[in-house]
Amino acid sequence: METRVAIVSIIVENDAVICDIQNLLTEYSQYIIGRFGIPYRQRNIRIISVVLDAPVDTINALTGKIGRIEHVNAKTVYSNI
Repeated sequence: METRVAIVSIIVENDAVICDIQNLLTEYSQYIIGRFGIPYRQRNIRIISVVLDAPVDTINALTGKIGRIEHVNAKTVYSNI
């Protein structure tokens, strides 16, 4: 199956849901190339970036599941490769 490289940008506005996000990322770990998180303490938010190489349907499924978590925003940018 054809895969695409993408980055999922996640902004978390409530620390109580970090475990939910971590569980989803673990579920999709076979597709994750890398990830990093930045705690932005002045605004009390967390910023997470996840780079994936996966089928488009898989990337969309992960982004959708993360985006449905309350107090979380997620957007995806795809490469042209």
